[in-house]
Amino acid sequence: MIRSVRESDYFEIVPVVNEWWGGRQVDHLLQRLFFVHFQNTSFVMEEEGRMVAFLIGFVSQSQENEAYIHFVGVHPDYRNKGIAKQLYEMFFNKVQELGCCTVRCITSAVNEGSIQFHSKLGFLVSLEKDYEGEGQHYIGFTKRISS
Repeated sequence: MIRSVRESDYFEIVPVVNEWWGGRQVDHLLQRLFFVHFQNTSFVMEEEGRMVAFLIGFVSQSQENEAYIHFVGVHPDYRNKGIAKQLYEMFFNKVQELGCCTVRCITSAVNEGSIQFHSKLGFLVSLEKDYEGEGQHYIGFTKRISS
């Protein structure tokens, strides 16, 4: 079952997200404000009452007709089952209804799994040099979802 994110999901996701990332410290990227202000464009997937994946995304307030995917997480036991793709497709449909024709996101330059995943989904991949400051390079993804 896929549903819109709720504010209360913050308290379930943040305690486990570092574990889902193999101990990498990423919980600071998920502030509560995302769970409060972007509920109509962010989603949670549950199976038998257990949260197994989530997507946090929003419509850009400054880039006309663009949406941004901020964070996606899939429980390690549920990876490689098409769950992230389902969440992305739900996001694409929702933001397209809201007038968006382009979706963007980024990842760290060392996140090979993310780069492969986004490439398979048809995102254009680009190096974003010094994205977060000098020497902090990221990989940018751009996908047209409508003409």
